[in-house]
Amino acid sequence: MWESVGSLTGSPWIYGLIALSVLLDVFLPLLPSGVLVITAATAAAAGSAAGAGAGHVVPNDVPDVLAIILCATTASVVGDLVAYRLAWRGGERLDRAIARSRRLTTAQERLGQALARGGGPLMVLARFAPAGRSAVSLIAGAAHRRARDFVPWSVLAGLSWAAYSVALGYLGAHWLGATWLATGVSVVALFAAGGLAAFLVRRSPAA
Repeated sequence: MWESVGSLTGSPWIYGLIALSVLLDVFLPLLPSGVLVITAATAAAAGSAAGAGAGHVVPNDVPDVLAIILCATTASVVGDLVAYRLAWRGGERLDRAIARSRRLTTAQERLGQALARGGGPLMVLARFAPAGRSAVSLIAGAAHRRARDFVPWSVLAGLSWAAYSVALGYLGAHWLGATWLATGVSVVALFAAGGLAAFLVRRSPAA
C-alpha cells in the first residue's frame, strides 16, 4: 500500500488535497474526504512504524497526524460557514440545487425536525451522518441561527469527525498493518458510524 499511495501521501500537497476535499464535501457529499483522511493517517502510521524500526527517526515525507486533524477540522469549519452564509442569504440558485437532490432534501427535512428538538449536540452527531453536515449548515443558515450559536458546535463537530477518522486510519494500520485491508476496515468503520449517527439523529428524543 505504501508504494501505491506514497507519491500522494509523501507530498505536502496531501494537506491541500484533504482541505479541498473536506471543504467541498459540504456541497458534494459524495466526495471521499473521509477515505482520504483515513489513507493519510494510515500512511502516517506506516511511517512512524518504519521510523521506530530504524532508530526512532520518522521519515520527512510522512504525513503528520496532528497536521491532518488540524487541516481537516479547519476545512470542515470553513466549509460549514460558507454553506451557512449562502443559506442565510437565500440564494435562488442554491435553493434549486438542493431541490434537485432527493438525498439532500430528505436529509434536510429529517435533520430540521431533529435540530428543532435537540439543538447543538445533534450538530456533532449529524456531522458523521451522510449529508448531515450539509443539511445542518444549510438549515442553520436558512433559519438565521446566530453565528455564535452555530460556530462553536461546527468546530466541535469538525474536530470530532477529523479525530475519529484519523484514529481509524492510524490504529487500523498499527493493528492490521499498512495494507489495503486496514484501510478498508477503517473505511467500513467510518461508514458504520455514519449509519449509526443517521439512525440516532432520526430517533433523537425531544429536548
